[in-house]
Amino acid sequence: MQREDAKTATLAANSEDRRGSSSMSCMRIQDRGTLVRKYYLWLLPQVPKNKALEATKLAIEAGFHHIDSAHLYNNEEYVGLAIRSKIADGTVKREDIFYTSKLWCNSHRPEFVRPALERSLKNLQLHYVDLYLIHFPVSLKPGEELIPKDENGKLLFDTVDLCATWEAMEKCKDAGLAKSIGVSNFNRRQLEMILNKPGLKYKPVCNQVECHPYLNQRKLLDFCKSKDIVLVAYSALGSHREKPWVDQNSPVLLEDPVLCALAKKHKRTPALIALRYQLQRGVVVLAKSYNEQRMRENMKVFEFQLTSEDMKAIDGLDRNIRYLTLDIFAGPPNYPFSDEY
Repeated sequence: MQREDAKTATLAANSEDRRGSSSMSCMRIQDRGTLVRKYYLWLLPQVPKNKALEATKLAIEAGFHHIDSAHLYNNEEYVGLAIRSKIADGTVKREDIFYTSKLWCNSHRPEFVRPALERSLKNLQLHYVDLYLIHFPVSLKPGEELIPKDENGKLLFDTVDLCATWEAMEKCKDAGLAKSIGVSNFNRRQLEMILNKPGLKYKPVCNQVECHPYLNQRKLLDFCKSKDIVLVAYSALGSHREKPWVDQNSPVLLEDPVLCALAKKHKRTPALIALRYQLQRGVVVLAKSYNEQRMRENMKVFEFQLTSEDMKAIDGLDRNIRYLTLDIFAGPPNYPFSDEY
């Protein structure tokens, strides 16, 4: 495997904690020589498009310069409009924004990878994305349907070698359409498959997975660190419990007595405790919010620090509870959640 040098994309957590400062902890993308925030806005498909527009504008104004979306979410046109409007009014420059998009499962075949990215860029009206991820390792039948099903309502899967998909991702990076490339929802076995691929040109810079105190992903985090792959946490607050994706009987993370006690101790919210926990573990955090006050409240995660005893207490909450099991994708060998990690 060919390691990426300083001119190619690598992500590394910056260990410096800027307490009491308006600066944010960050990670460095060495091929761009820029500092990228370790904490960013996650835009989901359930949000009305007009809210995606306003939420993105508010987020940029509040200091969130890393925006995470995807073709699946069907809001990139409005996210792009918001980004361009904030560039036009002088709030930010394009190089200040770190935008992540994702390749959906119906475009895993190598010949569909670049067209899928170009479609996202057209919707965004941007020349490149800063990070492009394989959204989920299970492949679906190619076509316009995002969730293709047969007449009986069964999902229509496809069989694709993800190493071939990755080679097409590498070509997107070489073409300048994506500054960096990575994966999402991959387990250790799937990461190793990419890392051990003959002729590998660029390894994944990150793996975006569900991660929170009830599913702290310790083994996967340790593996990713050993390979210089950044772990990015979605559902860091335990999921927003959207039907039908999340079991409504699952425990509510932010009501956990340990988090609530630590929140009282530090005079913070349970959400800030859960977010701070991830940052101190070297995990990049996705924060989903469409409320301006909550966005600004979440920025206070950089104003305090948890003690080692606090961290151990939160480590003890791990129950291997996965809110987003995505059982609809179970069956094919690439379903990622059957392995231990």
